[in-house]
Amino acid sequence: MSPFCTRTLRLLSSLVLIVILLASNLGAAAPAASVELQAVGSYSAGAFNQGAAEIVAYDPKTRRLFVVNGAASSIDVLDMSDPTALNLLFSINLLAYGRQANSVAVDKGVVAVAVEAFDKTAPGKVVFYDTDGNFLNAVNVGALPDMLTFTPNGKAVLVANEGEPNSYNQPDSVDPEGSVSIIDLQHGVARLSQSDVVTAGFSAFNPATLDASIRIFGPNASAAQDFEPEYITVSHDSKTAWVTLQENNAIGVLDIKSGIFTELIGLGFKNHSLTGNGLDASDRDGPGNTPRINIANWPVFGLYQPDAIASFRHHGNTFLITANEGDARDYTGFSEEKRVSSLALDPTAFPNAAALKTNAQLGRLNVTSANGDAGGDGDYDQLYAFGARSFSIRSATGALVFDSEDQFEQITAQLLPAYFNSSNDSNNSFDTRSDNKGPEPEDVTVGELWGRTYAFIGLERIGGIMIYDITDPFRPFFVQYINNRNFSGVAEAGTGGDLGPEGLLLIPGSDSPTHKPLLVVANEVSGTTTVYEISRKS
Repeated sequence: MSPFCTRTLRLLSSLVLIVILLASNLGAAAPAASVELQAVGSYSAGAFNQGAAEIVAYDPKTRRLFVVNGAASSIDVLDMSDPTALNLLFSINLLAYGRQANSVAVDKGVVAVAVEAFDKTAPGKVVFYDTDGNFLNAVNVGALPDMLTFTPNGKAVLVANEGEPNSYNQPDSVDPEGSVSIIDLQHGVARLSQSDVVTAGFSAFNPATLDASIRIFGPNASAAQDFEPEYITVSHDSKTAWVTLQENNAIGVLDIKSGIFTELIGLGFKNHSLTGNGLDASDRDGPGNTPRINIANWPVFGLYQPDAIASFRHHGNTFLITANEGDARDYTGFSEEKRVSSLALDPTAFPNAAALKTNAQLGRLNVTSANGDAGGDGDYDQLYAFGARSFSIRSATGALVFDSEDQFEQITAQLLPAYFNSSNDSNNSFDTRSDNKGPEPEDVTVGELWGRTYAFIGLERIGGIMIYDITDPFRPFFVQYINNRNFSGVAEAGTGGDLGPEGLLLIPGSDSPTHKPLLVVANEVSGTTTVYEISRKS
């Protein structure tokens, strides 16, 4: 791991604002100029740990932000004419259409909202409004619409219908099929009807023909039921979509014109025993079962399991970038998450099993019970943890070209040692996420600024934004880490700053009210929406 140096450490309005720049950048030559973030304004919905700020979208004409407020089942519309003084204009209540909004997107004055049904296994809706909150139209889509996006050409909206079950192996269990709905807007939103919606599923895929790293494991579930679309990115020409299937450790490739998934890409596994791929695997590995920072190599594989995905172009080729959060299935009737200490380990694969199962080593680590018993004899030959604690860049065909390895944990350990792997709902939580998924990279957005391409990655647990220069997708390097969290505040009292970054939005200078590029972050635990100004740093 290359050395890092602290270039700035200051208090901003009583919030701990940590800005870190990389001194030697993992082998890549630093450009003459870079970028940095500075928080300039924030709005609080006033609800702690209720999902009151989840996803954010922006309309440049009205200079309004549209924020998913899960606490109020609404879209909060904020005036961003002055980013230093965000204020609530009005809210769009969604209860007439379902239980809550899960995602929002805006294009050319049209606001699209994904709304989950009161019964999450029933079909949801996409509801359209103008930027003043006036209803335009609504259509039905698949079960549990979780994310939606306009295509770059504005001719369609794509919706990831996650299709989660309500339980497994129960008399009332329902497991709907996951899918992506394609809503054709070419005749205008006002004329939209159900016939303009095509839903692409996975019934053509047989588990026996899939890559070995793709997981089909829900009890009694078909492949079509088991795949759970999470997030979508669309090619620059609006012809192809790549869809993360988080629980399945896969990406689906969707041909938008035909409405057919043409390929499923298995993402493989991250080998945490290799140099640079370490992880802190325990929250009780210090003396007397106390917490400590202990990033090390272990005989564990990581399931990449990305949440968010974005795409960008380099020398005429499309590259995919993913935030490798990880996720486990935990339902009535089936839960895959087990601690290593509770598993029988194969004595040949793990001759030191007794030591590995202690708290000081891997005993506390949560892994999946659905993978690893290669012989089917009840003991585990491999261990698979949830998520990769990293971001990855892949080719359009899924080939891995870069992974940030253990940099997120190394950076936060060095710069925030007292708060390493904290949770997002308590400031007294040092190291409590090490046995789970660590910092949990949640969202990623990409943009070109001053001739270079940057990735912004939100860390859901400890908080903050990581910035990487990805101009060369084969040799990215770390630029900055900023965390607008107040570790001396009380999270539950609303004095903890920004907690749980969920949705990131990059606004180019050409669309910004200040004519400077901005990054907007929706923080679901604190219920805050924060605007960062992006400046060029020589």
